[in-house]
Amino acid sequence: MTQASRKPSSSKPSFNRRAFMRDVSVVGLAAPAASSVVRAASVINPDSPFTHGVASGDPLADRVILWTRVNPALGASVTVNWDVASDAGFTQLLRRGRAQALADRDHTVKVDVLGLPAASTLYYRFVVNGQVSRTGRTRTLANGGQAPVKLAVFSCSNYPAGYFNVYAEAAKMADLDAAVHLGDYIYEYPRGGYASGEAVQMGRESLPVNELLSLADYRQRYAQYRSDADLQELHAVLPFICVWDDHEFANDTWKDGAENHTPETEGDFALRRAAAMKAYHEWMPIRTDAARPEVIFRSFKFGNVLDLHMLDTRVLARDKQLSYANYMGANGFNAQQFATDIGNPTRQLLGSQQSQWLQGRLAASSATWQVLGQQVLMARMNIPAPLVLGQISFSDYVALLALAQSNPAALTPTQKAILAQPSIPYNLDAWDGYAVARETVLGTARALNKNLVVLAGDTHNAWASDLQDYQGNQVGVEFATPGVSSPGFEEYFPNENPLAVAGGLEQIIGPLKYANTHQRGFMVVTANAQQCRCDWHYVSTVKSKTYETSIGRSLAVLPGAGARRLTEV
Repeated sequence: MTQASRKPSSSKPSFNRRAFMRDVSVVGLAAPAASSVVRAASVINPDSPFTHGVASGDPLADRVILWTRVNPALGASVTVNWDVASDAGFTQLLRRGRAQALADRDHTVKVDVLGLPAASTLYYRFVVNGQVSRTGRTRTLANGGQAPVKLAVFSCSNYPAGYFNVYAEAAKMADLDAAVHLGDYIYEYPRGGYASGEAVQMGRESLPVNELLSLADYRQRYAQYRSDADLQELHAVLPFICVWDDHEFANDTWKDGAENHTPETEGDFALRRAAAMKAYHEWMPIRTDAARPEVIFRSFKFGNVLDLHMLDTRVLARDKQLSYANYMGANGFNAQQFATDIGNPTRQLLGSQQSQWLQGRLAASSATWQVLGQQVLMARMNIPAPLVLGQISFSDYVALLALAQSNPAALTPTQKAILAQPSIPYNLDAWDGYAVARETVLGTARALNKNLVVLAGDTHNAWASDLQDYQGNQVGVEFATPGVSSPGFEEYFPNENPLAVAGGLEQIIGPLKYANTHQRGFMVVTANAQQCRCDWHYVSTVKSKTYETSIGRSLAVLPGAGARRLTEV
């Protein structure tokens, strides 16, 4: 989800979420302590055959994917040798082999290296015509045991929006087990499109110039992102576990279309989707099923501590998003019809195949923590309908509430009608727009007595919420990461105190315990047998290579049926 769209569409809600946010105002919070950093990015050798670096991904206890790309100028088919060793000097080789970089795979190479030792830090490299790539570092997963697990979590990395300072900071951490990217790894917009206001000054204008539609377009955009030295550095030091979100395809994608796709002028969405999917599998270090490239849900077992289940809430089975515009009439908002439609039991987000798979994985797992790595917010974000629909400002609504308490007889019929309206979701692209699908997941976790932690991205802002089912039962928690570079709510109300905005949201959204709507950053999630903890790391700016870093908040959840809620660390 972006918070601005290039093309108007009737599928977008008629209300303005930013207009509502602009009216939120409470007492500001204390700013966190910060440390200053002047970033020194890695230097990419333009003469190397490997100008897009090296990467690893999808680690298991005995295997890992290795990735690189060979300069297309070297030919349509190039032999690439690879080595894996237990030391950076490659004196203790574990595996070696060769592969072909082919033009029909955009000159990329992916190797699934088997037979590796569990819970091990390993080193790898590629060789073409005697020229050696930089050394990459990866890690296999533990095969049992209670060793702590530490994951860096990312989302929403928009190249023209700013420098990838967030990636640079994560790459400096020596104790991470893996990087988890929850999608919007690239953006599809044309040059000068969304969040590109300072791209020229930063030297980060999008390539190609046009919006991404064809396979060649998507390939070129991935190549540009992977030319970034900070992203290359993070890929080189950590294995990635990734899923796509909408912008790897088009804004607000669903299974048969997208808000940012016009069939009349841009062709069949299925062709665009196939092109985007092929480029994704070529450029990402993900284990690919060539017969079913659309299926990317999969699990990763980190010993006996944590099972990470990566889900696709975007492309595989999602039904089209609902639109509030379809529920507005002469008599106002049709809450009854909206409730009927949003509660439709046939309405899909995961789809039956993925839902059954997830239920099976949860049932079979004996790990302390069941973690869902997925794209959109699962927590309930219900806000009074008049605010969502832009019918009243936040301050005026608060004044009405006060009047209703102090002198209810003074309320006019219009004011009573406003207060009588229900709270509704502010974002129908999230799980809030797929109520039955959410209840299915939460009900499964509760029935199986699992310790559920949900990771989310998509919104560009940081959130932490308790997860409750429709009956109010506490089931688990959600940690949501801010964007790597995509702007948050601060872009749309620059004259508002961002701490006040976040504080206002925490007041009016019941399950929400923490929000940061103005800083870019990432999460570090640390799990052991005693707790699962999240630390939100921030950079002060993505518009400069000089910035400050800070930890904004730390929250945790404890295991056990009576403890599955957010607590202060």
